[in-house]
Amino acid sequence: MRIEQATPDDVDVISVILGEIEGYYGGSATPGDPEQIRAALFGERPAATVLLARDGEQVLGLASYSFLWPAAGADTSLFLKELYVREPARRRGVAGALMKALKAVAAQVGCSRVEWTADADNPAALAFYRALGAEPRNGKIFYRAELP
Repeated sequence: MRIEQATPDDVDVISVILGEIEGYYGGSATPGDPEQIRAALFGERPAATVLLARDGEQVLGLASYSFLWPAAGADTSLFLKELYVREPARRRGVAGALMKALKAVAAQVGCSRVEWTADADNPAALAFYRALGAEPRNGKIFYRAELP
């Protein structure tokens, strides 16, 4: 297995995986719009970066992240937005390899930490993060404002 940054050639597989993620969370498993993905990841002002876990040509999973500032003082943090391993590749070390790669990226660019959220009703994810030694943080409440 190798972990590498997605390129514009990966837009179609990322689209399919985004549909899988929606299905996993109970929505419609409709693939994401390739042009929206291309603009978000490879446009003039990229909103995120995606790492892909591959076994040969098969994509096993992905991690999407952005940088946040300020983190602590004037530090920067890496924010993991999505960590997803495709069904046939689960429990094979893919998520752990993606997390290790994320920590390496964060260290390489001088981030002080890696941060993420997890759904409280996803016991598998919560157990995985606990196994990594991560502890839930109290003191913040997540908000969202939808735009028209």
